[in-house]
Amino acid sequence: MIEKEISVIIENGLHARPAADFVKKVNQYKSKVELVKGEKRINAKSILNLMSIAVKEGQTIKVIIDGEDEKEALAFVESFLQSGKE
Repeated sequence: MIEKEISVIIENGLHARPAADFVKKVNQYKSKVELVKGEKRINAKSILNLMSIAVKEGQTIKVIIDGEDEKEALAFVESFLQSGKE
């Protein structure tokens, strides 16, 4: 299991289009991927869950990844949240 706090740099945060792109890609990993913002902990593979926490530019969130490809999944999540790209 990997836990890491990541500052969200992606312009305008995870609004509809980047959230959909994020969920599509994160679902390709076998690992369980969760995001924690404040008191909310969500499954990052669900677009509805992701939209419910309203991740905005400049915020810091905790990422929790557990599974066989967790390092690769973390590299993707970190890269995406900081640039909007893989």
